[in-house]
Amino acid sequence: MADTNFDVIVIGAGPGGYVAAIRAAQLGLKTACVESRETLGGTCLNVGCIPSKALLHASELYEEAAHGTLAKWGVKTSKVELDLGVMHEARLESIKGLTQGVAFLFKKNKVEWLKGHAKFTSKTTIDVGGTSYTAKNFIIATGSSVTPLPGVEIDQARIVDSTGALELAKVPDHLVVIGGGVIGLELGSVWKRLGAKVTVVEFLDQILPGMDGDVRKEANKIFRKQGFEIRTSTKVTKAEKKGKGVVLTVEPAAGGAAETIEADAVLVSIGRKPNTEGLDLDKAGIQVNTRGQIEVDHGFRTGVAGIYAIGDVTPGPMLAHKAEDEGIAAAEIIAGQVGIVNHDVIPSVVYTFPEIAGVGKTEEDARAEGYEVKTGKFPMLANSRAKTNKEADGFVKVIADAKSDRVLGVWIIASVAGTMIAQAAQAMEFGATSEDIAYTCHAHPTHSEAVKEAAMAVRGLPIHI
Repeated sequence: MADTNFDVIVIGAGPGGYVAAIRAAQLGLKTACVESRETLGGTCLNVGCIPSKALLHASELYEEAAHGTLAKWGVKTSKVELDLGVMHEARLESIKGLTQGVAFLFKKNKVEWLKGHAKFTSKTTIDVGGTSYTAKNFIIATGSSVTPLPGVEIDQARIVDSTGALELAKVPDHLVVIGGGVIGLELGSVWKRLGAKVTVVEFLDQILPGMDGDVRKEANKIFRKQGFEIRTSTKVTKAEKKGKGVVLTVEPAAGGAAETIEADAVLVSIGRKPNTEGLDLDKAGIQVNTRGQIEVDHGFRTGVAGIYAIGDVTPGPMLAHKAEDEGIAAAEIIAGQVGIVNHDVIPSVVYTFPEIAGVGKTEEDARAEGYEVKTGKFPMLANSRAKTNKEADGFVKVIADAKSDRVLGVWIIASVAGTMIAQAAQAMEFGATSEDIAYTCHAHPTHSEAVKEAAMAVRGLPIHI
């Protein structure tokens, strides 16, 4: 009979869960991980971060060839055709390789995969498919799922969520995206590049909620220039299937006259909610907050000894890399080591073109928290590499404490902003000042020189503007 007693059982094999399980096993703890999917990796690897990036990359290549970008460099193409089936096959191949990689790592590190859905039966036991398992410690890492929108029923055919938007069998003539956040803009970008008309309907007065105000304004301009129709301060009240399409009823967010929008497909992307239902948390003595999240302390401990929670089921940004770092830290704490995550330095990236990235505080938040701030901005138009590559949209913005010069936040719009933001995050982790960045030699010609120049601009001394 298989052993059912473990030092650690991780519930959920997404980016936080599988990483936590591997780290726990590396530290000598007898570890199991519960996962009900047929493959490991959770939402991120199967229907989220990874497949969406595959389609973003593929659609960008198509757009370069079909819409004249390559021609500007003397690379002439003719009769460019889209084979959407092959594009989807490439996406699935990416998923297969990475999920199999996680399965290999489980075997390598002797993590036992308990296939099924976990339910707590007490503070020390769970049930998975009728078998009871006991552990000294549990890590809840069940992730999140799509937030539904009242009046809009998802059928994964004409009205889809982020998962369905990855599987569209043909390019819609008109795609309406409900929600102007990260997921909506990324998936909207995919289908826009492949030929769809894309309308973004956002309830708030600007897209990309939570990001720096300058970034939100500039991103709005860039997306409109790319051909997106963006309707802010607008809410969707109803969606009706008519013929082969969908008719949406919308009205001003503040109230007013209703109107309709006709579309071939609708993507609902208004946010995500923690997956805490169905775990029978009450039998373990755990309560969730009003948002359905599990509250934890700085060591990821719930209110019940021996039970930890990480990632999307806890408060904070729902980001795969946040969950990963928390998973490592939780495992290290269980093993008696010191596990720390600096939640003030969690970068976020929007993988549109150009990319949008930020870390730390927005200027608005810094001022609201009582900081006296000074900022420096440097346009990518003045960066030699970006200009040479004809990628001149965007800027780098550095926000610093006016008294100490310590960097409080960095926000970037650039073709490679997702890579550039790592420098800013590492600098902030070490408590860097804007002067520290300004006096760090950056290779030329690189996009990252714009970070140096923005840091120099904090003191009003950039060179190239």
